[in-house]
Order: sequence, then structure tokens, then C-alpha cells
Amino acid sequence: MVRIRRKGKAQRKQAINERRFEEKVEALDGEDLSAALDQNLAWLQEQMGHSDDVVVREFYYEGDRRLRAALVMIDGLTNSERIHEDVLRSMMLTGPGTQSHQEFEPAQAAQHLMRYKLPVGEVRTIRKLRDVIKVVLSGDTALLLEGCQEALVISAKGWAKRGVDEPKSESVVRGPRDAFGETIRTNTALLRRRIKDPDLRIKNFTVGTRSNTDVAIVYIAGVAQQGIVDEVERRISEIELDGIFEGGYIEQFIEDNHWSPFPQIQNTERPDKASANLLEGKVIILIDGSPYSLIAPSVLTQFYHSPEDYYERFLISTLLRFIRALSMTMALLLPSLYISFSSFHPEMIPSKLVIAMAAGRATVPFPSVVEAFAMEVSIEILREASVRLPGPIGPTIGIVGALIVGEAAVQAGIVSPIMVIVVALTTIGSFAAPSYNAAIALRMLRFPIMLLAAMFGLYGVMLFLIIIVVHLCSLKSFGVPYLSPFSQGSFRALGDSLIRIPLYKMTKRPDVFSQDAERKRTNSSSAEDIDHDSASKGPADRPQEK
Repeated sequence: MVRIRRKGKAQRKQAINERRFEEKVEALDGEDLSAALDQNLAWLQEQMGHSDDVVVREFYYEGDRRLRAALVMIDGLTNSERIHEDVLRSMMLTGPGTQSHQEFEPAQAAQHLMRYKLPVGEVRTIRKLRDVIKVVLSGDTALLLEGCQEALVISAKGWAKRGVDEPKSESVVRGPRDAFGETIRTNTALLRRRIKDPDLRIKNFTVGTRSNTDVAIVYIAGVAQQGIVDEVERRISEIELDGIFEGGYIEQFIEDNHWSPFPQIQNTERPDKASANLLEGKVIILIDGSPYSLIAPSVLTQFYHSPEDYYERFLISTLLRFIRALSMTMALLLPSLYISFSSFHPEMIPSKLVIAMAAGRATVPFPSVVEAFAMEVSIEILREASVRLPGPIGPTIGIVGALIVGEAAVQAGIVSPIMVIVVALTTIGSFAAPSYNAAIALRMLRFPIMLLAAMFGLYGVMLFLIIIVVHLCSLKSFGVPYLSPFSQGSFRALGDSLIRIPLYKMTKRPDVFSQDAERKRTNSSSAEDIDHDSASKGPADRPQEK
């Protein structure tokens, strides 16, 4: 009872604080800056609680005591050297060729400085008190002037950030080696670098009532369906949360089916993969502070595709896709098939293999389902432990731990050798999935299908597979069927699904994503046409190579 009362008291206190914060914000919505500099500075210090990292630098414009000014910034979020050289030096010192301050009124001081005195690329004016706090907390510098009801926002962000590194979770044998970082402007620049198209659109949002996290959606106008773009904007704008610190927050708010184990939005840290999806007509969501971008909408097939599928020849890529599909099927069904065959359908196993399995299980005191569950749970614990350990130690501990545990369990007679082989193949198959969240879904579904296999044998396995297929057929991502292109009934759409046709044959974008079906190759002829034209010309008609 005491705990319940304390919990209720804490919740009431939290609700009161949140209500006070919202009332304070609403009160500042329509309030303009004052012409008195001291009043503005006192208000800012009060709102920020006189925090020690808030820097207020007062000075006189060109040494004239009649024109006071003040810079407001956050220590650690701004480039101090740039502020000193480009702002303070240019404003405190007079120089030839500049307009003297006697030629303008204090009310026009902001416009004068923006035109004549500040050698900074991005400068704008604001009038609201709330906007001053927002820009200062975002890393910009606010310049307040005596007698002027406008403040200048000087873009001089300079916090510590990580450079462009190699992808950590999406490694490829062949392909680019750069990855997204935690700075949203660096990520948009990586996309601009690859798609130099004036139709590439970037729209910014601010999400989180307290964190004020910058979020950007990126798409190509004329390629992406406007209905999908509007739906992404609507769902993001309706998010109400104190803070957004990673893309997973937004993904959980905007996905269609929250109870489905299958991911409906793909994430990636590779700019080349995000750029390729933009060209398909999809929308990319970037979050400041997160090195992962979100791809919407997403369908089932793209979760076993890899970026290097398009960097290799189509025969190699098709083979790799079949291998991944087989591996993911093994990760889902192998333990349940072992349970079904060993417990209910031993007549379907060759005689010699049945004898070997019976000899291996002679000393095992548990039924096959308990044996499988014990080994699978042990492997999942080892896998989770290896992720939490430091980088160089984690994978080593996971592999060595699995070997030691498996060998000790066989020698102790707790599990059979064939069970260790089944669990090892299952684990390796889950590692072959290019997408981590898709592999997680298979690992989750593996346990209920094992339980049904223990109760009904192969009938239980088939029943669960039918349930999964029905669920996938009903699933959508921003209105796009999750089983596209299999559900479209178009042979052309299947050319980039389980197989991959040659690139010169991929002349159309997916209809479900794009409003413009023609690809970028519309003005060039196919390889077959080029070969035909070259063959029809004589040696004298062909261009000579230099």
C-alpha cells in the first residue's frame, strides 16, 4: 500500500511538472522580443535556470556605448573560433568600406548587420522569445541588440561529432565503405552527393516536446507517390513524446501493425542503400543523433536483399539470394522439423539415419522438444552475452562458449550429437540474414513453431506456416502490400525478388512505390540493341578506339 501511494504521488508530481512546462511554453508562443536588451537577457537566464553552460557575451558595436549587443550560446555546441573571428571581430572593430552605425536606426540594426557586417553563410532573423531558446539549444548563436525587437540567428554549430566511418552492421564484400553518422546534415550531404537531382526534396521536422530532435524526410519529387509522402509526414507530425533519441522511437510510432513480429520499416546505415531506395520511389527518414535511417514503405523481399546484389553480376546475385532464402528457412524450421520427424514421423527418415539418431539419443533422459528448447535457449543467452561484451571479446566468447557448452552437453548425455548439429545450423542460418530485425523475427517465431511441432508433428508445422502466410498477406506498410511483388501478379515485378534479372532489363520502377514507372535509363538503349547495332555495322563504320 505504501509503494502504491508513493508511486501515485510521484506520478501526480510528474504530471504537475509537465503541465507547468506546457503552460510555460504556451504562454511564450505569441510573446515578442523586447526592445530592452537587459530585459531579454534576464528573461533568457531565468528560463534556462542560470545554467553554467549558457554563455552571454555582451559588447558594444564598433566601440560605441550607445549600441549594446549580446551573444547568447551554449558552451560546447558552438564553434568558438568562428564566433571570435567572424562575429566579434567584425562587429567590435571598424573598417574601411563598411556603413557607419550613425546611418541607421537601432530598430534596423539587425538588417544592417546581416547585410554589411557578418561574414557568415547562414544568418536569419527571429522575433519570438520561444524561438530564441529553441535556436540556442539547437547549437546556433543568438545575437540580441539594444533597441531592436529582432534577434539574429548565426549558424555556428561546432559540437564534437564522429567522422564518416565504415558500416558496422551491414558489411559487404564489394561496395562503398562510408556510413551515416550521428549528425543529420552530414547524412543529408551523403545523399546529396550520390543523387545530384534538383527534385531531391528534404523536409525538416522537430519531434519531441523536450528533446526537440531534428527529423528529416527525404524523397524525390515526381518519383515517390505523393500519397505515401503525405502519410509519412502526417504520422511523424502526430508523434507526442518527451524525447526522440533514435530511429526506433519513430519506427514504433509510425508502423502499421504494432503486434506483428515482422518489421514493416527497414533501417540502414549505408548511404548507397538509402539512395537506391530513393530511386525506387521510397521515403528516407533521418534522425539527428542516430546513424541509422529508416526506409518506408518496406516489403518482405528487401529484408533478404543486400546492396552488393546490384554490384555483382546477376547470376552471382541470384545464387546469393537463394542461399539467403534457404538459410532463413533453416533458421525458422530446422528445429521444429527435427522434433516432428524424431517424435511423430520416424518412418520418413532413412533407416540408417534413424539408427544413428537412436544411438545418439540412447542416454538422453529428455524428449526431443525439451532437448531442442534447452539448446535454443542456451544459444540465445550466449548470443546476447556476446553482444553486450566489449568488441574484440564478444564474438570470441560466443563461438568458444557455444563449442564448450555443446561438447559438454553431449558428453554429459543431456543432448544428442544430432541436436547440436541442428542448433548450430539454425544459428548459422539466422546469421545469413542481411537485416538484423528480420532475423530477430525468425528467432521469435522459432519457439512457437517448435511447440506446435511437439504437439501435432508436421501438421502443427504446416498449420503455423499457414497462419504466417495469412498474416503476411494481410500486412501492409503505408498502404503497400507486404508480399509485393509476389501479390501483384506481374512477371515483370518478380525480376527483382528472389531472383535478379540483368540491370539492362530492369527498365521499370516498382509500381507500388513510384508514380513514375520509367527508370533513369529511358534515353539509353539496352545492351542487346547496342550489340545488334554494332554487329550490323562494318569494321569501317565502327568508332576506332584510341
